[in-house]
Amino acid sequence: MSTISVDLAIIGSGSGNSLVTPFWDDKRVAIAEQGVFGGTCLNVGCIPTKMYVRPAALARTPEEAARLGVEMRTESVDWRAIRDRIFSRIDAISEAGERYRAEELDHVELISRRVRLDGPRALVVDGPGGPDARAASERDASERGAGETGSDADARDAVARVEAGQLVIAAGSRPVMPDIPGIDLPGVHTSDTVMRVDELPARVVVIGGGYIACEFAAIFSGLGSQVVQVVRGDRLLRRLDDEIAGCFTAEAGRRWDVRLECSVRAIRVDAALAGGASGLVAEVGRSGETGTEAIRADIVLVATGRRPNSDLVGAAQAGLDLHDDGRIAVDEYQRVLSGGEPVEGVYALGDVCSPFQLKHVANHEARVVAHNLEHPNELRRSRHEAVPAAVFSDPELAQVGLTEAEAAESIGAEHVTAKVQRYGDTAYGWAMEDGTGVFKVVADRRDGRILGAHAMGYQASNLIQVVVMAMSFGVDAHTAARGQYWIHPALMEVVENALLGLDVPRGDAL
Repeated sequence: MSTISVDLAIIGSGSGNSLVTPFWDDKRVAIAEQGVFGGTCLNVGCIPTKMYVRPAALARTPEEAARLGVEMRTESVDWRAIRDRIFSRIDAISEAGERYRAEELDHVELISRRVRLDGPRALVVDGPGGPDARAASERDASERGAGETGSDADARDAVARVEAGQLVIAAGSRPVMPDIPGIDLPGVHTSDTVMRVDELPARVVVIGGGYIACEFAAIFSGLGSQVVQVVRGDRLLRRLDDEIAGCFTAEAGRRWDVRLECSVRAIRVDAALAGGASGLVAEVGRSGETGTEAIRADIVLVATGRRPNSDLVGAAQAGLDLHDDGRIAVDEYQRVLSGGEPVEGVYALGDVCSPFQLKHVANHEARVVAHNLEHPNELRRSRHEAVPAAVFSDPELAQVGLTEAEAAESIGAEHVTAKVQRYGDTAYGWAMEDGTGVFKVVADRRDGRILGAHAMGYQASNLIQVVVMAMSFGVDAHTAARGQYWIHPALMEVVENALLGLDVPRGDAL
């Protein structure tokens, strides 16, 4: 075991991996990753989930086709073929990335172990990579190091301490596990593990009402599972605009079984199953009531949020400032704070510090940090305005900026104007026979400044990008609507009509 000195140390191999630019070719870099190389998005997040979303949408196609006079049917769903297509690609990318860093770059030291902070810019190896961060999705160590000899792997794990000129904490986040009896039973999954199950479950109980829960509820129901989604609140996706969240909750309830104002009190093995069959029972109770209903399931998916991995790296013990939710506090340059002051040469990015658990935000922060590491006398700020997000559920959702309620609180309700445009009231919406899609824009009626947009329906994540661009470059609502051509009769006219429906000043654009 040894101590090494490096110019740059990085905790986490997701967006943090992109910090190793050609600038560091003649310097020494250490990357510590206790889980699967490549981070959450690649291995257990954005990418594999969307690779499930597409086949689930195709399996639902007969429902849409029937509205248009076309008779279709889904013959079958081959879960293993879907799963293996996804992870044969993803695992290869992860393994290749790890191999490149570990074997092909002489100036990079890859530490496949858990580390913790030990001083301002120092790390100590704290134990093997294991269950804390992304446990059950982690591949066996022999798979992680495919192609390397035992001595290679031993060398990579031989480092006991790393002292760095500069340090970046990009340690990500992990699923929250609520305190429910039976939560540790086999068959209880998080988003980290559920995508690798061997068979399509016939019955799924989903705990949670956020974006991860709603995406998986739509995936499993689309592929043919019977889904019961258990939510403590009175609606799904409560952080969305009230109107959009209400619309989505109603639509989701038509597609799968949504139990509002309920909670899972306990999970137990289904003793009624014969012949050694496996299964679970979720005891579900309504708020304010003592009784429970036993709901049988092949699997239970726990999707109640994610927590930053600041505790796993010992941020508090190292004296770093933390937010109430455990995020590491940073300034506008992504510099880590201690006692309210930036710690020299220490940065953080992504889920471990950002209020936005979004890959595109982590990537932006990584670009900022990369510049600031290389140009410490010319620091750049992170930009967190007009940050969009999407929920790839059924129907799809997207949002950017303030909700109508937030706008009213920010500038006063009397200054807020909002317009909801239904897909079905535009030409392409008619062609689709769409009866559910909506696009909402919120603006300041005094000057037309766009404050937010919220969409539910087909291609919502693409439709909202026009508003993201307008907000990012300071284009007012009327100029955005009338200052450009809109292809007729494309679905994008939903956005155009929403912008035109706002009560805002009219400019010169015709």
